[in-house]
Amino acid sequence: MFADSIERVASFTRPVHTIIRTYGGKQIVPGSATLFFVNPNGVAITCKHVINLLANAEKINQFYIDFVSEKKRIPQDENFAAGLRALEIKYNYTPDTIVQIKTTFVDCVDTMTGFTWHEHPNFDLAILQFHGFQKTLYSGAAHFLNDLSKLRQGDFLCRLGFPFPEFTNYIYQVAIDDIQWTNSGNPTSPRFPTEGMVTRFLAEGNTMYGIELSTPGLKGQSGGPLFNQSGTIYGMQFSTKHLHLGFDQENKELSEEDKMNHPSFLHLGQCIHASIIKEFLAEKKIVFFEE
Repeated sequence: MFADSIERVASFTRPVHTIIRTYGGKQIVPGSATLFFVNPNGVAITCKHVINLLANAEKINQFYIDFVSEKKRIPQDENFAAGLRALEIKYNYTPDTIVQIKTTFVDCVDTMTGFTWHEHPNFDLAILQFHGFQKTLYSGAAHFLNDLSKLRQGDFLCRLGFPFPEFTNYIYQVAIDDIQWTNSGNPTSPRFPTEGMVTRFLAEGNTMYGIELSTPGLKGQSGGPLFNQSGTIYGMQFSTKHLHLGFDQENKELSEEDKMNHPSFLHLGQCIHASIIKEFLAEKKIVFFEE
């Protein structure tokens, strides 16, 4: 049903790969997110929470560099352990504290001098603009649904993203206490589509901003496109909600992680509506296409 449209949408949909290390260990945790391009000028959209991760990475990495610099000044004597503990308290470091985040955009542009972004003031949506590239590594661009009145409850749509981070092109360099990307290992992760029926529409006040689907969006699909059998874009995946079905009711609060693993919860994907995306792009005077 979606085979041809997946091929079309995959040409301008790309993964964002991340590697994360905590203070307490040398093990690297890989992660992924998704973005898709809206024109041939290196402009993409993704989730605001994805952009926040990218923005915070520089601060987190610099904070750790400062920590290491101070650590080197602690005298290597019998008081070193106490000095290190005091420094850990100063930086509020625990074994689970994230101290390094590295990110790479896969097959987006040949090279770049940097990127800028615009965050939507109300919704989990952001525009990403790459700078300083000579050539794009994607082809085509998103074409948004022109007549959004055609979107109805019961429509069957598809999402595309990169929820399973199978890439292995990274390493922890013990000698310099740093995580790095490498030219060895597997640099890619498989694209993964998920289908779903439109169940309800999401609104805030008088603004209809989202589309709810009967199936969950997967971690790593955040920022991925929502589209029909023709590959026309209807929205962008941004989160999954967990609704209690009323079975095995227990009188206690559950965390979001517990809800995800509990058999009595229905997991519903949530997507930013194409109307919100188009309005935001128009506001920022960014070229986009409709059909």
